Formats: sequence, C-alpha cells, structure tokens
Amino acid sequence: MPDMREPAIAAIAELPARIRAAAAGLTNAQLDTPYRPGGWTVRQVVHHVADSHMNGNIRTKLALTEHEPTIKPYDQDSWAPLPDSRLPIDISLAILDGVHERWVVVWRSLRHHEPGRAAPGLRVALAPSRGAHHVAAPARGVARYVASGCSRTRSERLIG
Repeated sequence: MPDMREPAIAAIAELPARIRAAAAGLTNAQLDTPYRPGGWTVRQVVHHVADSHMNGNIRTKLALTEHEPTIKPYDQDSWAPLPDSRLPIDISLAILDGVHERWVVVWRSLRHHEPGRAAPGLRVALAPSRGAHHVAAPARGVARYVASGCSRTRSERLIG
C-alpha cells in the first residue's frame, strides 16, 4: 500500500490557495448566494472552513500533547449566521494561510507512529477529501448563480 501521508499533507498545504482560486473574482452577490438550496452562502462556507480548520489544528495539538484530550465539538450550523460570517472573505483566507502553514509543519514533523501519541494519520487521511468538498462549494455556488441568470432574488433561486 503506497504511503498516502505526504500527498495528504500536501493537500492540506494547498487548500488555502485552492479556496482562494475558487473564490477569486466573485462579486458580493455571488459570495452571498447559497451554494445549494437551503444551504450556506459561499461567504459562509469560506468562513466555516477557517473556523473548522482552526479547530482541527487545536484538536491535533491536543491529541499530540495530552494523554486523554477532551475534544469539544462545536455547532457549526449555529456559528454560520453569526455576524463575523458577513465579513470579507479575505479575513478568513488569511487565517487559513497561517493555520495551514502551522498545521503542515506539525504533520511533517511527526513520524508515522510516535509512542504515547494519538494516531494522527487518520486525521491526515481524512482532511484532503473534506478540503476538496470545501473548495467545490464556492464553484457550485457560482455555477448556480450564473445558471439562474444572475438576476433572480435569493428566494427565487432557492425555490427553483
């Protein structure tokens, strides 16, 4: 079985640039368009990725430094409508740049099985597919917005 660790870490390293590229040139109207009916807006997805990955970085550090870490979940659906989700996405893109740079350094510093530490390989293996989902969401939102004629109201787009 090939070692998937480095490709997974590379995907984590590349995610901020991929999200930035997917959102490049979007207007505020496009950013404020839900990427699927009843879903979050593209802007909310970008901010969610920053929230989620900050949490992921902290959880990684807890798993590496504590014998039995308490991993507190958060209600992402309650976070999405908070006022900071309406800020420009550049703020969360900058957060992603820093968090991912630090996260990658931690992952690359680990050997496959460090005694007394949680098995981080599982998290590394899962992160790239999750990241791909987050990159695809802005692209889907823009495609739906363009397909709707770019002129319908949000409610009209949501109901078809």
